[in-house]
Amino acid sequence: MHGSLPSNIGFTLPNIARFSIANNQFIGSIPNPISNASNLYDLVLNNNKLSGKVPSLEKLYKITFFGITLNNLGNGGASDLSFLCSLTNATYMTTFAINANNFERELPKCIVNFSTTLDTLYLDNNKISRKIPTKIGNLINLGDLQMWQNKLSGDIPSEIGKLNKLQDLNLIENGFFGNIPSSLENLTVLINLHLYKNDLQGKIPLTLRKCQNLFLLNLANNNLIGFISPQVIGPSFSLVVLDLSSNQFIGVLPMEIGILKNLEYLNISENMLFGKILASPGNCVKLEFLDIRRNFFQGIIPPSFGSLRGLEKLDPSNNNLSGQILEFLEQFVFLKFLNLSYNHFDGEVPMEGVFKNMSATFINGNGKLCGGIPEFQLPKCKYKNSKKIKLTLTLKLIISIHSVLFGLTLVISLLLLFSLRLKRKANNSNDLGNLLLNLSYQSLLNATDGFLSTNLIGVGSFGFVYKGILNKGDNIVAVKVLNLLRHGASKSYLTKCEALRNIRHHNLVKVHTIYSSVDYQGNDFKALVYEFMENGNLDEWLQPTQITNEVLEEQRNLSLLLRINIVINVANALDYLHHHCQSPIIHYDLKPSNVLLDDDMNGHVGDFGLARFLLDATQYCSSNQSSSIRVRGTIGYNPPEYGIGNEVSTYGDVYSYGILLLETFTRKRLIDNIFRDGLNLHDSVNATLPKGIIDIIDPTLLWERKEEDMRMNDITCNEGQNEVQKDKNV
Repeated sequence: MHGSLPSNIGFTLPNIARFSIANNQFIGSIPNPISNASNLYDLVLNNNKLSGKVPSLEKLYKITFFGITLNNLGNGGASDLSFLCSLTNATYMTTFAINANNFERELPKCIVNFSTTLDTLYLDNNKISRKIPTKIGNLINLGDLQMWQNKLSGDIPSEIGKLNKLQDLNLIENGFFGNIPSSLENLTVLINLHLYKNDLQGKIPLTLRKCQNLFLLNLANNNLIGFISPQVIGPSFSLVVLDLSSNQFIGVLPMEIGILKNLEYLNISENMLFGKILASPGNCVKLEFLDIRRNFFQGIIPPSFGSLRGLEKLDPSNNNLSGQILEFLEQFVFLKFLNLSYNHFDGEVPMEGVFKNMSATFINGNGKLCGGIPEFQLPKCKYKNSKKIKLTLTLKLIISIHSVLFGLTLVISLLLLFSLRLKRKANNSNDLGNLLLNLSYQSLLNATDGFLSTNLIGVGSFGFVYKGILNKGDNIVAVKVLNLLRHGASKSYLTKCEALRNIRHHNLVKVHTIYSSVDYQGNDFKALVYEFMENGNLDEWLQPTQITNEVLEEQRNLSLLLRINIVINVANALDYLHHHCQSPIIHYDLKPSNVLLDDDMNGHVGDFGLARFLLDATQYCSSNQSSSIRVRGTIGYNPPEYGIGNEVSTYGDVYSYGILLLETFTRKRLIDNIFRDGLNLHDSVNATLPKGIIDIIDPTLLWERKEEDMRMNDITCNEGQNEVQKDKNV
């Protein structure tokens, strides 16, 4: 059906109880008199071509179902959503659906005054902006909340945790930032949690493990960090879909994932995970989709994958996997997509199953593969039986032994010839400088216990940082292993650090040496070795961290004098970089986590992965340089003008230094859960000064002052009592 709705419909049908024209082709606007039909309990106008402004509906106080989904309603005006406030008297409303229209502007706060009978709230696929009203928790019976594909921003309000009947929460493709609120632990009946494609930060809250009925968890395309905790992704979940892709998770994959017996979809691609892939998939026999591409997984595809016979897509590309392609993959009858590209697989490529389809199988970037269907254009395999292979290996072993013996003979001869020179150098064998000059891949491997995760002390812009012990425990260093898969990591970072190695200042982290070679698999390997800071970084001292047993680690106290000393150290380092180098250097990523502390709690500025060398002494980059930089660093620490394409300058570091000062003396993060209405730390302090300094300064500094005053009073009282006692004795 088509045409327009009668303009007098509210008058001609005053007693109508249900009006539905869904799934037609009506055009025009919703008539204003519709509100006169005060007996309406169902108004369903879904899936038409209606447009314009929605009129006031204040007389529809009996309405239970209101649906205008899939129209062209809304015109972007200031009062686009004002009709929502006319429905606050609808005390029986259970469903409100205005999704898939053109509504813009901020969501009116009156929405939190909707009836507590409301069960379904659909606002998705519009252009609604700004924040979710903080008192959204008033809608205590809400079971389904859809706000995806809008322009909402700010923190996800913690009051959502009051919606303890919520089963489906969908906020994907908005601009939410800050941490995932820990209050979600109260949503114990939550089935689907969609937070895909926002700007969320921090770790997955451990409290999320209390949501034991989760069917779907989608946190992809955010800026989440830290380890994937086995306590969160545990056996208590009923997970069918788990998507953590395109974040910044590090560490090994929890083995608990392998016992999610209902799991059908797993995507952990584009993170910084390492170690072995699901060594024992165990009960994941329902798995159909597995994407682990663009991580740092190593080793072989385990034979236990043979139990995943329901796989339809498998993508472990762009990792460090090795070994032969397991033949059982050609027997997976449901496998329609297989991407093994850019690993270190070797041996013969199977020819059955998915391997018969070149458009479904991708194996490029593995230089040692052979065989397969002709379309792959791989060389023929040289050895087709085990006897030949064993013979070849034996010959190689014999040749290797002879080579080693010859090498040992040559080394002994050289030692005899140059024994005098070696004796002269023996006295300096324990010197760190000489030790670093003779570094090898094996020595770095030994120093870090094989780059063991327990020695991992940080993740930088271009790689992983490990604690290393050289020379049998005499020298402790930090070893940064570069992520060569990241664009620009090798050339850009090494070039800068080579220059920075020649810069000397007592408040800069010293780069001892740069190592560039290959690992034992023949892959490029590049690392930086610099001095180790025993006391970690400033951020760890300012902010408590939550450990896995949920006991908050005791806060380390930094006295006022220590904080002043540290920020002076940082200022000295910046002054040196900006004004006393051959070419001024911009750090470009100054923040508390990049200020390292030595044994005496002196501050040292480190992590120069994003540093910029100015071309002249004018304190500005050329236009070409600035345009290629884009906005990097950490959001919030760089000045706002960087975001609109302004040239990078030393003044940007000064802005970052100001933010660092605020965090140091308030002990609050740049974006903290305590801030509301779009405020951040900078705005909050600016609004409070100068009269409200007591309200923003770190309370421990005030306690420190109070304790000092009490101690001085005690000393004064004791001295007074001693004087009185002396007088009595006299």
